[in-house]
Amino acid sequence: MTRLESASPVLCTRDLPAALERYARLGFTVWAYEDGEDYGYARRDGVWLHLTRVADLDPATTLVSAYLYVEDADALYAEWSAAGVGGRLHTPEDTPYGLREGAFVDPDGNLLRFGSPLPGTTSPVPDEAVRHSTA
Repeated sequence: MTRLESASPVLCTRDLPAALERYARLGFTVWAYEDGEDYGYARRDGVWLHLTRVADLDPATTLVSAYLYVEDADALYAEWSAAGVGGRLHTPEDTPYGLREGAFVDPDGNLLRFGSPLPGTTSPVPDEAVRHSTA
């Protein structure tokens, strides 16, 4: 079997330039593809997001979501709170499965959950389990 290298969720947006500006304010490096109106990219550290314009998008029914493993969920929450980009930002909380998790729902309805291991814990999916998993 060939190795999968990475994944990039595709977030839907009604207004690509506005979405690119929003993600730039959240610390991503952003750029539009070709015409700048229909498709774009946001990159921060090892995370890539793709953004695509959907003219008739209803933010109340969007089902797009992604999970971002981060170094420090509280620090990201503070950083994103200061960015003032709209949407809904949820304060990180400790979970029973060893992560401190928060969430951001952008104005287009895309959900970005983010979490970091609680002190004294590691990822809920150990590296060894990942290395030995089979399809």
